[in-house]
Amino acid sequence: MMYLFFLLFHSQVVSLSGAAQGTTWQVRYTGIPHPQLQSAIDSTLQEIDQCLSLYRNDSEISLFNKSTTWTYELPYFYPVLKKSAEIYTATHGAFDPTVMPLTAAYRAGKKSGQPWWEKKDSLLQYVGFTKIVFDENKVHKLQEQVRLDFDGIAQGYSVDVLATLLERNGISDYMVEIGGEVRCKGRKNGIPWSIGIDNPLHPEAEASTVQLFNKAATTAGNYRDYYQQDGHTFGHIINPATGATAPADLLSVTVFADDAITADGYDTAFMVMGLEATKRFLLQHKELDAYLVYKGDDGQLKVFVTEGIKPFIKGLP
Repeated sequence: MMYLFFLLFHSQVVSLSGAAQGTTWQVRYTGIPHPQLQSAIDSTLQEIDQCLSLYRNDSEISLFNKSTTWTYELPYFYPVLKKSAEIYTATHGAFDPTVMPLTAAYRAGKKSGQPWWEKKDSLLQYVGFTKIVFDENKVHKLQEQVRLDFDGIAQGYSVDVLATLLERNGISDYMVEIGGEVRCKGRKNGIPWSIGIDNPLHPEAEASTVQLFNKAATTAGNYRDYYQQDGHTFGHIINPATGATAPADLLSVTVFADDAITADGYDTAFMVMGLEATKRFLLQHKELDAYLVYKGDDGQLKVFVTEGIKPFIKGLP
C-alpha cells in the first residue's frame, strides 16, 4: 500500500503515533489530551494483530490457515470476513482473501529469487472464496489447502476500529492513519483534514492533495512492492482468478468511502480489474469515489477522478 502524507496547517491538535502491523500509525485530534489513549490504541492494535496478522504464527488467521475450522476468539475476524464476502460478490471475485497460496508464493519468490509463477496454475485450485463457509461464530474451509490473506483489507479495518475507539472517548474531530490508510471525521481548527496522494512515478512527491470530511481514503499500488526477474515485473497485488500480477495500466488507486474497510477492499479489487473495468464499476456505484493514476500512451502520468471527489482535490496533474 502507498503512503498518504498529512498536511498540517495548524498545530492545535493532539498527536499520537507508534508502530504496528509492520508500519507506523498516527492519530491526530482536536480537543484535550486523553492520557490513557496511547496505551489503549497500542493494545487494540496488538489485539488486531493477534487475530489478523500473517506474520504471527499464533494469530487466529495463521491458526485457521493450518487447520480446517476456527472458532473466533477475538471480535475482529468475522467483520473482515463479512466485508470480504460483500466486496468479493460486488467485484465478481476481483477481491478474494483466499488468494493466500498465490501471495505466499510471490513473497517466497521475491525473497529467494526463484520463479514462483511457474507454480501458479497448481495453486489456483486452492483459491476461491466459495471454498470457505462462515458465520458469526466460526469459519470452515472446504479444502484443506485453502488459506486466507487479509493484507488487502486489514489495515483499513484497523483504522475503523481506532476511529470507533476515539468516538467512544468523546472525540469527534480526528484523523486516523495506519500505513497510509486514512479516516477523518469533523474538522481540524475549523477546516477539513487534508491529505496528499503520492505520484507513483516519483513516490517521494505528491500528485495532488485532498480535503477529507467524514470520509476514509485508502490506496493500492504495485509500485512500492514488486520485484523483477528474467525480464518480468511481478507486483504484490495478484489476480485471484488467473494468478497474474494486476494489469499494468493502473499505477495506483485511491478509493474514498464512508469507512476505511470498504475503501481498502475496493482499492485492491480495482487494481486487479484495471482502468476501464474500474471506471465502468464506479459509474454504477456512486457511493464510492476514486482517484485513478495511470500512464498514458505518451508515457505521461494521467489521472481519472470521479465527480464526487473532484471538488475537494487540488493539484490535479
